[in-house]
Amino acid sequence: MQLSNIRLRRSRLSAALCLVFLLPAAHDGFAQESAAQKPASSGSAPSSTTDLDRVTVTGSLIPQTELETFTPVTTITAQDIQARGFTSVSDVLQQSTYQTGGLQGGQTSAAFTQGAEAAGMFGLDPGYTKYLINGRPMANYPALYNGSDTFNNISGIPVDLVDRIEILPGGQSSLYGSDAIAGVVNVILKQQADGLSFNLRGGMYSEGGGASLRATLSDGYTSSDGRISVIGGVQYETRQPIWGDQRDLTNQFNPDGYTAALASRDYVVINGSARNTYLMPDPASCANVAGQFDGSEALRTRAGFGQYCGSFLTPGYRTISNGKDSVQGYAHATYQASDNVQLYGDLLASYENVDYATGSSYTWWGTSAKYGYFYDPDRKALLNLQRAFSPEDIGGRGFRDIMNTDRNRSYQVTLGADGGFGASEWDWDVGFTRSQYRLTEHNWARFSDAIDAYFVSHVLGPQLGVNRGQYPIFRPDYAAFYTPMSPSDFASFTGYVDTHSETTDNTLRAQFTNASLFSLPGGEAGLALVAEGGTQGWEYRPDPRLLQDEDTLKSQVWGLTSVSGAGDRDRYAVTGELRMPLWKPLTVTLSGRYDAFDMAGGTIDKPTWSLGIEWRPIEELLLRGKYGTAFRAPTLSDMFQGLSGFYSSNTDYYRCSLEGYTPGNTEDCAYDNTRYFGQQSGNPDLKPIEADVWNVGFVWAPASNLSLAVDYFSWDIRDEVDQLSDDQLLLAEYFCRTGQANTASATCDNALAWVTRGANDEIERIYTPKVNVSQQKLEAVTVSLNYTLDMDRWGTLNFAGNYTNNLKHTVTPLPGDEPIDLLSEPYYMWLYDAYAKTRAEASLGWNIGRWTTTAYANRIGSTPNYLAYTSDSWDYETNGQHAGRWSPYTTYNLSFAFDATDFLRLSLMVNNVLNEMPDQQAANYPGTSSTPYNNYLYKPYGRSVYLEMRYNFGR
Repeated sequence: MQLSNIRLRRSRLSAALCLVFLLPAAHDGFAQESAAQKPASSGSAPSSTTDLDRVTVTGSLIPQTELETFTPVTTITAQDIQARGFTSVSDVLQQSTYQTGGLQGGQTSAAFTQGAEAAGMFGLDPGYTKYLINGRPMANYPALYNGSDTFNNISGIPVDLVDRIEILPGGQSSLYGSDAIAGVVNVILKQQADGLSFNLRGGMYSEGGGASLRATLSDGYTSSDGRISVIGGVQYETRQPIWGDQRDLTNQFNPDGYTAALASRDYVVINGSARNTYLMPDPASCANVAGQFDGSEALRTRAGFGQYCGSFLTPGYRTISNGKDSVQGYAHATYQASDNVQLYGDLLASYENVDYATGSSYTWWGTSAKYGYFYDPDRKALLNLQRAFSPEDIGGRGFRDIMNTDRNRSYQVTLGADGGFGASEWDWDVGFTRSQYRLTEHNWARFSDAIDAYFVSHVLGPQLGVNRGQYPIFRPDYAAFYTPMSPSDFASFTGYVDTHSETTDNTLRAQFTNASLFSLPGGEAGLALVAEGGTQGWEYRPDPRLLQDEDTLKSQVWGLTSVSGAGDRDRYAVTGELRMPLWKPLTVTLSGRYDAFDMAGGTIDKPTWSLGIEWRPIEELLLRGKYGTAFRAPTLSDMFQGLSGFYSSNTDYYRCSLEGYTPGNTEDCAYDNTRYFGQQSGNPDLKPIEADVWNVGFVWAPASNLSLAVDYFSWDIRDEVDQLSDDQLLLAEYFCRTGQANTASATCDNALAWVTRGANDEIERIYTPKVNVSQQKLEAVTVSLNYTLDMDRWGTLNFAGNYTNNLKHTVTPLPGDEPIDLLSEPYYMWLYDAYAKTRAEASLGWNIGRWTTTAYANRIGSTPNYLAYTSDSWDYETNGQHAGRWSPYTTYNLSFAFDATDFLRLSLMVNNVLNEMPDQQAANYPGTSSTPYNNYLYKPYGRSVYLEMRYNFGR
């Protein structure tokens, strides 16, 4: 879109905000695409009138001159990213004060998306935030966050090529459509370059591991007549993983807990006939396996259970930070075809391999998976064998040789044209964007038939019959069980499986804008109209060996299954925004959007709208507010995720009622613990998630070097998608079958259809698809303060601070449930992604001559400790440890930059200067914990040091 040249006089508020926001500090405000202004000297009013070009920013489609409007946008510039020591775009967003909820990622062993990097806002799911690249939506990650939710992996964005990141909190569906419930993040890549530039950055952790190297080369070209402009860049990065054994907090089972540390059960015989106590039938008492796990294996005793062979050091054989090799390429080009037409194009492509190891806890074999229990006639007991695999079993480099690799390949290309209609005030912009994300998950696997056959051959021996009609009889060779295996034996039943998945998004978009539609007492009214349409696709194709057999419900991969799914849809939308300065102090903005999705033979549509108000009673003060609606359309995975099966047990309320028992009083019922076959899948009949969102706040700028912004936000989110629990479904079916509920309702129709019973009323199958059931209510306040002090010959001090406080957050999982208070009920605070009620950050920069120094602090507010979570109480106490809250957790970064010449900048960044660790939490965990800290919010990486050289070769 071309920018209008209409200019307006700047007010004192605009002057103050302009000065503060153009300084290299995190701030609330709009980052301009072009600036025709110079800030006044500190503490004084502008000496002369300065004009501002109208620009388009995140949160509005209409070019405007105001630096602050009804939309509170936080902008992080490239200078901010470097000065604060942020290492990636995900690092920027995960340390933002908006990120008050916990996240799954590289620390979360065996998570569904362990190789991806996510971020969210206000403790809401990552999928509730809309991510844009240069204003165009990113392609979704093909794998599902927590196994169920669509989200964006933000690890593939080249941080060295970022110009700025704009974060817009609150519901924004009336402009950006689906997913924009929590807010919008727009990552804007560089649009121009001052010649050839080369950046080289290397880093390491003082505690070991995680060493990294990043190199970026960029250049720009402008033709002699100015009609052609091109910028391009390539970023390469390599990063070593951090292993658990490289940190004192994660290299062993918790030695500082409220119970004694317990070793892992690497070789154990479990006696099911004696309440799962342990037998020790090893004639050598673990001597033959003493060399396992680097010589840490030994005979151990667990009070009340018995003896086994184990190691205290097995937690160290996993990664707590992923390794990565990546390359990203970016290009932006424009061609001025005529006075009124400009052609443009963008390309962002990314390729990365992410490596991680889930560790010893997920690298084992046992008889329970196939047999449940087997019968040993010599010991006259039902037994289970459990055997972990050690690095010596694996051979070579041990667990480093069986790492999982996620291979990510993505691109986003945009081609379009913009211009104006002759001498009119109308501008137009028509563009086509295609995004594609391909993921290959290369996972280490144990193959079921081969591993079971190996242990039958080497340990269990031939089956000798069946006991009690269901338990196979074996007479194991226990000496062989307690014997290391050769790497060739290990390789005989292990290997890799590849899962391929893909998402695509094609969008054709046309926008028409008039920033001077008509005159009002307060200025020129503006109008923007947008029409767009396109297609979206999702496909998840696991290795066929991962899929469950319809009869046995087991896969060919031991201990691991998956589901397949695929779907696509057509979508179209129309959007309108009208900005009206009704009189000088008061501006009103209306926006509305209609979205429709054609899929599964039907159409899901949703209109959304918003009303924004800006009131400037005096030059130094802006009062602002907005009310609107937001939504999230059912994702393709929610609708088309394939059918998967499982076995479980629960109370059969209906059969208990036939014997006279009622819900809540079924302990003596014969069907109080009924085993059944269950199935779950996506649901093509889902409705959109809906939300009402509003915010109100103010911006106060009493001087040109000082500004304060405070905003309050409120969400009411309804019809959230969740997996219906078996218990709730069986309870609903009971009420419907006994006539205590409206049998003509859709709820009863579903309950009676989803519980299948046999001729004797026994449960044959339970089906629990995804359904619209949950509700959330959330209130939060954000504060931003910016101050600049000009010290004359002593340089300039720049302060910036941001703060978020979640005032209220409740979740109602199912209709009729009591709301759960996520800010006061510790179990649920942890269960729903480990909330921190508050989060804050502050930076202080000092610029003097060729030197720039920045100190940055990030604070996570208090969170419930582990005992509060497990006991769901603030008063619980055991072994001298109390339930309660962990104190706030603050880390500090420090950076120094020196402009050695006009072309060369040298930088030193030290992150987590004080080497702060979350080890204060360990005493509140038991000795059985391998991760004695909240790994959804805190990181045990410690101090890191980076050296960087930036050289600009000039034009």
